[in-house]
Amino acid sequence: MNNKNKTIVTSLLLTLFFSTSTLACTQAESEPNDSESQATPITCSDTTIAGNSSRNDIDWFEFTTADNGTVSVSLNHHRSDDFDWALYGETGGALIARETSNIPEQGSISVPGGNYFIKVTRYSGRGWYDLDVSFPEGSTPPPPPSEDCGYGDIPSAPGALSSWLTGNAGDACGSLTQGQGATLLMGGGSDVDAAFSNRVLPHISADMDVVIIRTSGSDGYNDYLNGLLNADSVNTLLVDSRTLANSDYVNWVIKSAEFVFIAGGDQADYLNQWQGTELQNSLQHVYDKGGVVGGTSAGMALLGGTVYDPDGILGAISDEVVTDFCHETINFSGGVFNNSLLANVVTDTHFAERDRMARSIVFLGHQSANAKVISADENTSLFVNSDGASQVDGSGAVYVFRETASTQRTQLSCGSPVIYENVERIKLTSGDTINLSNWQHNGAVINVSIDGRQNNYYTPTNPY
Repeated sequence: MNNKNKTIVTSLLLTLFFSTSTLACTQAESEPNDSESQATPITCSDTTIAGNSSRNDIDWFEFTTADNGTVSVSLNHHRSDDFDWALYGETGGALIARETSNIPEQGSISVPGGNYFIKVTRYSGRGWYDLDVSFPEGSTPPPPPSEDCGYGDIPSAPGALSSWLTGNAGDACGSLTQGQGATLLMGGGSDVDAAFSNRVLPHISADMDVVIIRTSGSDGYNDYLNGLLNADSVNTLLVDSRTLANSDYVNWVIKSAEFVFIAGGDQADYLNQWQGTELQNSLQHVYDKGGVVGGTSAGMALLGGTVYDPDGILGAISDEVVTDFCHETINFSGGVFNNSLLANVVTDTHFAERDRMARSIVFLGHQSANAKVISADENTSLFVNSDGASQVDGSGAVYVFRETASTQRTQLSCGSPVIYENVERIKLTSGDTINLSNWQHNGAVINVSIDGRQNNYYTPTNPY
């Protein structure tokens, strides 16, 4: 039963829960908490509560003091942000407020026993904050009990993590089918609405948890995917260090999600920060339990069994790599995601827009004879089901390159121009299908050859 359908049961059990349960200390804010009536309960004094402030966001917290005493509040955040707080009783204006540019914002006041509220606001910036409140402990209203989906309580968020949450912080339990995961490959540029609404949504169903991971950027996907997927939550995590990639909080959020999407960026940076970390295992967990793992641009590049890895140098360009099979811009690394359907696949993106035909074919020449290269235009995607059945959406095309009996590796040697003949090119457009288990498809097929000694090195002249 989904959390959203348990409101009536929750209200009936609240009194019994409070009288028979020992409350865990609050460690993170619980959205929505934009008003006093939605305030996140602070269940323990002297406990750091991890929060996140975004544009137009106001966060309320509630606690109860057992007796007369001192309330001390400290609000820490990134040095580039300016967040403020104010303390309120049950009625009237603020009893004390801190609205300076100090980090942390600190203050204390003596109060009688009773119920109190803290309002956290942003003057500028957005991102993480840590709220510490010290008070004479009393009985605080417990948070509503949530469904246990098997992942335990939410760990405390690391102070260094930038994240943006739309929707509910808790876990909405999904009904996925173990072993029936899916993969979404998207070629960059404009995102493909139909891939999310017609492929991902039917696979995971509505009211589920969506996570965006990236090493730069912010919350641009939150409202977009929340609308298309009718999600319970969309949580963007900026995981820009190996420490964060190994943190309990980041991996709890990823593992408990039904759909994880890797934003565009730099696949070399993704490999540097994520490969060999717990985040890699968490991605695998989502796929193995039947969820969807996807990515666009650099995110798509990361999902092949072999990843094109520029690793600090400029990206490979078709006109350059045809002149030397071992051009300095060509480098490959192992992937971070184990999908048997993509185990012998290299992916490429921004395909026709950046004339990456020769680049992708040279990539193929660096792999074993049974390997494939899957390349996608911008605003184009391929949704791959666990049985291999895959469908294209979007305005461009997906291209698959593979060797056949007629393929000739005439000259694939370091320091020499590429001469690579009769590579099969399969072109798939919106609505076309291909099965990555047996490679049956309804796409358009031609053979493409490259001769890097020539100014016009393609045969046919226009291989697209």
